Amino acid sequence: MEPLRAEVERRWQALFAALLAGQDAPPGQRLRLEGLMEAIALLEPGCEHALQDAMDAKYRAVFGRGLAEDFGDQWRDFYPFPQIPAVMQRAPVWPSTAD
Repeated sequence: MEPLRAEVERRWQALFAALLAGQDAPPGQRLRLEGLMEAIALLEPGCEHALQDAMDAKYRAVFGRGLAEDFGDQWRDFYPFPQIPAVMQRAPVWPSTAD
């Protein structure tokens, strides 16, 4: 089980680092990672909250703030297990005309 958890941690790191760098989170990458999280939960029933806590810790390590700070205290309701709050930064947009 430890190799699977280590791989999930590695992929969280890569995903959150890419988002921090302004890159996109490809849906396939995110969905495969959510599938790995679900596999861990199937093998260890009741570990969902602990996995979310570990994901929050990895997010904090990358961004310097927790998921609740970016998505609100109820982020677990908005992103129920095994969803990952993987949201890229908004693109800067400037008006092209004076209108």
